[in-house]
Amino acid sequence: MFNKKLLLAALFALFGAVLLAACQPQTETVTVEVTRVVTETIVEEGGTETIEVTRVVTETVVETVEVEAAPEEEPINKDLIVCQAQEPETLYPWGGSMLAMTAVLHGIYENDITQLSYDYQAQGIEKVPSLADGDAVINVVEAQPGDLIRDTTDAVVAWGEGVTVANADGEEVTFDGNPVMLEQMVVDFTMKPRVWSDGEPVKASDSVFSFNLVGDPDTPTGKYVFERTASYEATGDLTVQWTGVPGYLDSTYFVNFFGPLPEHVLGGFSAAELLEAEESSRLPVGDGPFMIEEWVAGDSIRLVRNPHYYRADEGLPYLNSVTYKFIPDTNQLIAQLLSGACDIGTQDGLSASDAPFLIEAENSGLITPYFQTGTVYEHIDFGIDTVEPYASSRPDWFEDVRVRQAMTMCTDRQSMVDNILYGRSEVIHTYVPSVHPLYPEGLTEWPFDVEAANALLDEVGWVDSDGDGIREHDDGTPFSVTLGTTTGNEMRQQLTQIFKENLLECGIDIELYYLPASEWFADGPEGPLFGRTYDLGEFAWLTGVQPSCNLYGGWNIPGDPEALDADGNPLYPSGWGGQNETGWRNDEFDAACQQAIGSLPGTAEYEEGHILAQQIFSENVPVIPLFLRLKVAAARPEVVNFGVDPTQNSEMYNLYEIDLQ
Repeated sequence: MFNKKLLLAALFALFGAVLLAACQPQTETVTVEVTRVVTETIVEEGGTETIEVTRVVTETVVETVEVEAAPEEEPINKDLIVCQAQEPETLYPWGGSMLAMTAVLHGIYENDITQLSYDYQAQGIEKVPSLADGDAVINVVEAQPGDLIRDTTDAVVAWGEGVTVANADGEEVTFDGNPVMLEQMVVDFTMKPRVWSDGEPVKASDSVFSFNLVGDPDTPTGKYVFERTASYEATGDLTVQWTGVPGYLDSTYFVNFFGPLPEHVLGGFSAAELLEAEESSRLPVGDGPFMIEEWVAGDSIRLVRNPHYYRADEGLPYLNSVTYKFIPDTNQLIAQLLSGACDIGTQDGLSASDAPFLIEAENSGLITPYFQTGTVYEHIDFGIDTVEPYASSRPDWFEDVRVRQAMTMCTDRQSMVDNILYGRSEVIHTYVPSVHPLYPEGLTEWPFDVEAANALLDEVGWVDSDGDGIREHDDGTPFSVTLGTTTGNEMRQQLTQIFKENLLECGIDIELYYLPASEWFADGPEGPLFGRTYDLGEFAWLTGVQPSCNLYGGWNIPGDPEALDADGNPLYPSGWGGQNETGWRNDEFDAACQQAIGSLPGTAEYEEGHILAQQIFSENVPVIPLFLRLKVAAARPEVVNFGVDPTQNSEMYNLYEIDLQ
């Protein structure tokens, strides 16, 4: 083993010698003007007196002098190396959704609107529109029979027979052959003056071009907003206007701006061709801080400064280039971080299981890890209302809210956080984290309390009558239920084992089973989770800036779309595409959630609805919220202005201001 101290001493000695040599005076021959004082003796002709005369003269001479040579400044190499686990399938914004693609696109295209810390910020547009400022308005319009409108089921249909809408006064009106007055949103967006990397200016028509591509059937993107758009048009060189269909009040109207794409480059291709064209998918022209120089398949993508970036006069971007290296092996990625071959390791290549090593490396000053709770939360769901014939095959274990409350108190969620996520996350009590602006006071936060849990189960009347340690239902059936989740996920295997051990302390036997994700998450009626043929199910949902109360709405229960309730209305209006697989229905929760999602952010109705919905949810616990997943990334200490945000998807969102010291 080599001696590290001797090696360091040798390096310092070598560095000192080079520095000393660099500081030695250098000899140089130069031409200079020298001023001299000259004394001359003058003897006047015919005279006998000698006179000394002093005069000043300037002479040009060549002399050898010592001058201090200015040290040469070596240019700083600002080539950032980003190591990520995956290689993008495409760089066409409407052609995919991989996190690895997003990380690269943050360098190629300007962010129009960011989503930092549970809020929205303008970047490529002048401001986020708002009703208060007047760049968003709600007009009242008259919809004629046959006009496209949004009905009370959130479908876009022609105003006609059998259609019900909420009119401008908030009243439900069913078609009677007459026009109807509806509210309609109009939102104006203004882009900052920007330039494509080929020197062409970005125009409002480029945003309209992008909008039309989204709506094309051959473009594999969601059509929800497109289908609820009455018009999207350029109103000036840098301004566009979005108008919703009558009756559609979008709670996130201020993000209905479609990121521009260069029509002068891509306009000659069809939507289907753009999925494969090199000009869109491999070497796109963008308006961001960098432009693509090279893509070596299977190895790397290299970006260099965009000379036409509209913020170049601010000195942005700080980096000369960015190279994305694809390293699917986590151990190799970390090794390259430690050696300096990588400057940043992204979240797609790191996980909470790497925390011990990353923390040790941080303590040694080698790298800086970033642990950030995100918007993905793990939870265990109760099969409260299952479908036949499964419902008849077992007791109705979870209909009584006290059982759900007891099982929640019997679950040591903090132990899961400490043992699985090394204490870097938090236990959650609703479907948003405690740092969310709409996290309410008065929320029921069930503690880990085995004694209280057992007392509550005793109150329900399910006791261990035969002394085998497992409670029985009042019909004598042992309280033995199954818990399913996905295979190949170490974190879920750990938490389900902890849960199984916890529930034994409350006299409940849990049998664990694991299925491939494709089978576990399959649509109903075939899939066990969304087909509602399970006892307990563990998985994760994604929340965001807007609380996701709709995930637990009674209208969102998956089921037979032909089934009707006692009044002849659809029992499962979302069909098998519903997301509330617990089957939980609560009229008060539904009313509060509908109030929230039917109101606009910033209004009292919006905030009150979301707060009340969470309060009802936390008391009734249709699911056991466990903890937030971690976003884990790491960087070399010399990387500055880098960070991970809870609600901004990729950590490379501010690539234009990331720097190397």
